[in-house]
Amino acid sequence: MSRRKPASSSPASARQAVLSRFFQSTGSLKSTASPAGAAEKADPDSDSAAPLASTLPPQLQPHVVAEIDRSNKRTLESDGPVKKKARKVQEKEEGSDSVMSGNSEPKKHLRTRTVLKSLEKLKEFCCDSALPQNRVHTEPLQKKFAVLPKCTDFEDIDLLRAKNAVSSEDSKSQTSQKDKTFSHFGPSQKSYENLQKTSDSKPSNKRTKSIYTPLELQYLEMKQQQKDAILCVECGYKYRFFGEDAEIAARELNIYCHLDHNFMTASIPTHRLFVHVRRLVAKGYKVGVVKQTETAALKAIGDNKSSLFSRKLTLDDAVNVDEVMTDTSTSYLLCICENKENVKDKKRGSVSIGVVGVQPATGEVVFDSFQDSASRSELETRILCLQPVELLLPSDLSEQTEMLIHRVTAVSFSDIINLEKAVICSLAAIIRYLKEFNLEKVLSKPKNFKQLSGEMEFMTINGTTLRNLEILQNQVREINARLDAVSEVLHSESSVFGQIENHLRKLPDIERGLCSIYHKKCSTQEFFLIVKTLYHLKSEFQALIPAVNSHVESELLQTFILEIPELLSPVEHFLKILNEQAAKIGDKTELFKDLSDFPLIKKRKDEIQDVTHKIQTHLQEIRKILKNPSAQYVTVSGQEFMIEVKNSAVSCIPADWVKVGSTKAVSRFHSPFIVENYRHLNQLREQLVLDCSAEWLAFLESFSEHYHTLCKAVHHLATVDCIFSLAKVAKQGDYCRPTLQEERKIVIKNGRHPVIDVLLGEQDQFVPNSTDLSVKSLTLFVTHYPPVCELEKSYSQQVGNYHMGFLVNEDESKQDAGEEDQVPDSVTFLYQITRGIAARSYGLNVAKLADVPGEILKKAASKSKELEGLVNMKRKKLKCFAKLWTIDDAKGLQKWTEEEITDVSL
Repeated sequence: MSRRKPASSSPASARQAVLSRFFQSTGSLKSTASPAGAAEKADPDSDSAAPLASTLPPQLQPHVVAEIDRSNKRTLESDGPVKKKARKVQEKEEGSDSVMSGNSEPKKHLRTRTVLKSLEKLKEFCCDSALPQNRVHTEPLQKKFAVLPKCTDFEDIDLLRAKNAVSSEDSKSQTSQKDKTFSHFGPSQKSYENLQKTSDSKPSNKRTKSIYTPLELQYLEMKQQQKDAILCVECGYKYRFFGEDAEIAARELNIYCHLDHNFMTASIPTHRLFVHVRRLVAKGYKVGVVKQTETAALKAIGDNKSSLFSRKLTLDDAVNVDEVMTDTSTSYLLCICENKENVKDKKRGSVSIGVVGVQPATGEVVFDSFQDSASRSELETRILCLQPVELLLPSDLSEQTEMLIHRVTAVSFSDIINLEKAVICSLAAIIRYLKEFNLEKVLSKPKNFKQLSGEMEFMTINGTTLRNLEILQNQVREINARLDAVSEVLHSESSVFGQIENHLRKLPDIERGLCSIYHKKCSTQEFFLIVKTLYHLKSEFQALIPAVNSHVESELLQTFILEIPELLSPVEHFLKILNEQAAKIGDKTELFKDLSDFPLIKKRKDEIQDVTHKIQTHLQEIRKILKNPSAQYVTVSGQEFMIEVKNSAVSCIPADWVKVGSTKAVSRFHSPFIVENYRHLNQLREQLVLDCSAEWLAFLESFSEHYHTLCKAVHHLATVDCIFSLAKVAKQGDYCRPTLQEERKIVIKNGRHPVIDVLLGEQDQFVPNSTDLSVKSLTLFVTHYPPVCELEKSYSQQVGNYHMGFLVNEDESKQDAGEEDQVPDSVTFLYQITRGIAARSYGLNVAKLADVPGEILKKAASKSKELEGLVNMKRKKLKCFAKLWTIDDAKGLQKWTEEEITDVSL
């Protein structure tokens, strides 16, 4: 599951780095005097002017103009100590002062403009307008840079850095909290330095000191926008990875990685893209596919024909939802948001939580909001219920929720306004996240939204109970309707059910296919397969309507079968438009048979036909030039409209013809007319491909208008298929139809689970189980409360004593042990309820399982035996007294005395 937290970074750090690099690259500084008081006039509003003025060396005048000494110029990456540089600067400044002491007028410097120009570049480099929009703006930089001319020592520069850092933090703390509710879901933004683009220098790699290539600069720009994704960049016939992405791809995909210019690089062929993307996604990586958005022919006539190919991050048709999604039955993306408004709730750990879950494969959306305690049991319940494959979390998640996560490791405004604030927050974040993959359309229909804690559809028990129990709320009427349908399929002699069963065999995954079409991620082959399958089902079920009305009695089956043809009726229109052969090979230029609804494609094809006709007409002129009435155009290796001439007759070819290729026997040429028109023809062909792709997306958009209607039909088909499956299972064994009653009682005789029965039936290992449960029976597990056990005698019809069946493992070596060496008995529980009271208590067996030291167990066993003897003696006395109390004559007393003497002797 992907987790995104913004790294802690300050805008001030970037500016400090800029100042450090600028002054570290300069050489020695020379100073000259200026009129007194200039320092005070430099920046009267600057807060940093006063402390910096106090730090100036005593031998310098208040105002200093710096000049760069080119003889001592050093590189940006010089790592010399700052103190040494400061001493050199100070020595040169002292020498300069001694020379100027005799001059009454300030010396004019020729390089002053150069220094000021560099300063202006520095201001432009650090300008707030160049910073990202999400960075916090600090005070205007003019106030800070006004003090730069007075900085003649590196200690002053360090002081300036410190003050700038403090002022930046102060301004950051005073920034308003507008849009705070949604900002904590924003992607992580680290402080960074923009590439310096000046008139006399190009961006270069600081490590290798080599200039970035245009492709590398394009990659850096895209990577800055997608920091958490691995980018596959289309470069001709292959996709390339760069930098750290290449190293990850090489490690995970087992491909070769090498250094090329400034980056490590790896590549994969274009036709294997979806295979490698699936492998990376399965390993938990976020993958972005960057495709070329223009072709060579169209680029040649464009304004940017000499620049780099434009590229754009997209999700390729081959990498559709079906390919990327996991194989799990439920693949929810769950977003969690907390709303800690009450101070008392914060102290107690309580919080209001909103969640939104989306399943992109099917378009299902669930949401909920609830008040949770510090244990986060309510949140745990919902996570265990949904089993999400990915969590989208805010950056300021509470500690209790973090611990739980680690442990369990366009909608109408009227509908949105009624949701809780925390739910709206989660919904906004999940929409923005899904937009990266063009999957946000699943949130466009409120009918997809289901409340997770709804009383009618979902359980509201806590997470602990949910893990250990399977509890269902039965709807007797709906269950009986399904059972009636199964019984009719099982016992009916009508042939209509056999025909329906044949139509449902070997169907593709229609639900996933419809979802792929809805997201516009399907190929032409997949679209044609789904639409053709739906049209076939519509036609077959339409033909069965008379037989269903006369032979099917089940209300459930009749309703579903009769509704399916009507719900699938829109697919006929879309199927008639498509060209089957073109759809199967993925040729979008010939995909539509009737172009009346596609005027742009028709216009482009007419233009192509006109140019082709001109080229064919030009063949007559070529025959006259060559004096060969049988001359024809030839096509070799994709090159069309070539005139093939024997090498012996090349002398008759006009000088302005372009030679395209040759062999030992012939040479091939293009006339100037063909060169011009063939180039125009290729441009029209490539433009036709782009137009057809755009019309294809519009075609899918129009089909998506019927998405929910078709999904309902697919749901009906799935229900009918399940009924046929249950009927088939019922034929295989001694199954009977259950009888449902309103009385809360479960009676199952020789029950068999159909799946486990099949798995274990081959080895005859499955044992049928009988169940008899009723709320009228009450079971008490009594350990050390004999008076409670006596209730069975008084209320035998209402109360019964039971205990867990067990076996005592007797060890012969311990039978002769003395009283001091008593060892607790080892007990094996049988996990069967046995009627009656246990003769003894084996509580010490639990202590033994808990690894309590043996000496303590022996002492406890001895004391337990003593206590058991006292209790038995007391019980015996009470029993004797009760029996003696009932004696009312001498004969009975004598008999009682003889029995007691006999018991004592034994």
